[in-house]
Formats: sequence, structure tokens, C-alpha cells
Amino acid sequence: MNILSNLLSQPAQSNTSKRQRRGIEIKSPREIDIMRQSAKIVATVLKEISELVQPGMTTADLDAHAEKRIREMGATPSFKGYQGFPASICSSVNNEIVHGIPNAKKVIRTGDVLKVDTGAFFQGFHGDSCITIAVGEVTPEAAKLIRVAEEALYKGIEQVKAGNYLMDLAGAIEDHVKSNGFSIVEDFTGHGVGRNLHEEPSVFNFRTRDMPNVKLRAGMTLAIEPIVNQGSKFSRTLSDRWTAVTVDNSLSAQFEHTVLVTDTGYEILTDRTKL
Repeated sequence: MNILSNLLSQPAQSNTSKRQRRGIEIKSPREIDIMRQSAKIVATVLKEISELVQPGMTTADLDAHAEKRIREMGATPSFKGYQGFPASICSSVNNEIVHGIPNAKKVIRTGDVLKVDTGAFFQGFHGDSCITIAVGEVTPEAAKLIRVAEEALYKGIEQVKAGNYLMDLAGAIEDHVKSNGFSIVEDFTGHGVGRNLHEEPSVFNFRTRDMPNVKLRAGMTLAIEPIVNQGSKFSRTLSDRWTAVTVDNSLSAQFEHTVLVTDTGYEILTDRTKL
């Protein structure tokens, strides 16, 4: 697997990594309450951006809005300065998979497939979420890609409950994506989230033996984030050392939620529908 140096989405890890040896945090009720607040800030910002975006805006415009709103709500942007990342959102357009850097010259156009990923750090804990936005009227193929990527996220979330395993999530995501003729990006995974933006465990979106098949426990908080390509699953990183793109120039879509594992199922902490 491709291990990239500067990442906001968790790089695919092997089970020999230092991250795998540090253990998984179980959040206390107090910590979960704080995470609900950080996650709500993220959800609010993404909902606002989904309603705000229109052709002619730039990705820098969206970044400015996100940073302003995160700070107004008493948090700080999780991404800005993280391993040197220069912005508060990742804005990845069309064939850009993840980690696109907002740019005042990057104009959003009708038909674009726009990924917006952001995080908020509030009272010691992070929330993390990503949406894909169809800008204006997109092609039927692009609309299907976006729909399947979002469905894949919820297929994975449906497998979340204490006693299930990470591979239950991974298998549900993989099966849905492949049955619809698309590919799963394997260079990036989901991750635990909490005090740190990236924590144990790595949350794969496909079946693999490269990680322990962790049993889920109540109190775990996971950032589940399938990334789905229209064509090849492979990526390459541009000269900015951040933006990952598809190797065949095909479209890519991503959705992500911060999810709490409960005894009976799950709670989507970054649920935009409950704002």
C-alpha cells in the first residue's frame, strides 16, 4: 500500500505500525458530550457550505467561510497547520481524491464533483466529516458515483455496534461499491478520532489482512470515510505534496462521518440532518 507523508485522511497502515501499538481510546460520557459539540460544529459548517456553494465561487471562498464559522462557534480548525496543511478545509474537485488545497484561482464550475472535508477542535476533542457536492447539473455517471459513495458510507455505519468487527464495516462498504461498478481507493482509510485528529484504529473500506480485525466496543469514536473512484483505484500525489488525484483522470467521491459506537448500535455525531 502507498504510505504518503503528509495526510489528513489516514494513510493505509500495516499492523506493524507504531499507531497500531498505541491502543484504542474508549471515550467517557463527558468526553462523548464534548465530541458531540465538536462534531456539531463540523456538521453545521458543511451544511452551510453545501447551501452556499455555487458556480463562480472559488475554493478559497469556501475555506474562508469554514474558518470564520468554526472560530465563531468557539472552536479552532483541526486541519489548519496539521502537518503543515495551509487551510481549514480540503477542497478536492473532480479527479482530485483528497487533500486538495483551497485556492483563490480555483473557480468552481457547473458540473463539478466537489469534495469538502473539514474538522473542528473544541475543548480538547476533534470532529471530522466530509461531503461531496454536485455543483449544478452533473452527468448521470457523476450523480451515480456520488450516490453510491454516500450509500457506501451508510452501509458501513449500519454495521457499527459493540461486538461487531471492523471487517464487517469494510466488507459492507466494499461489496456495495464494487457491485455498482466502482472502485475503492486503498491508499487512504478512516481512523479513530478524539483527542487527536487521527487515532487508532485504522478503519479500512475494503477487506484486508493488513490490520487486526478489531472488535468494536461502546465508547469508540470512528471517522468512517469511503473514497470511491469511477475508474482505477490507484492514486498519485501532485507536486504540492498534498493533493491526491486519480491516475486515470476519472472522477472521485468521498463521504465521511464521525460515529460513536454504542452497546446497541451507533450514533452519527456529525449528522447534518439533525441540525
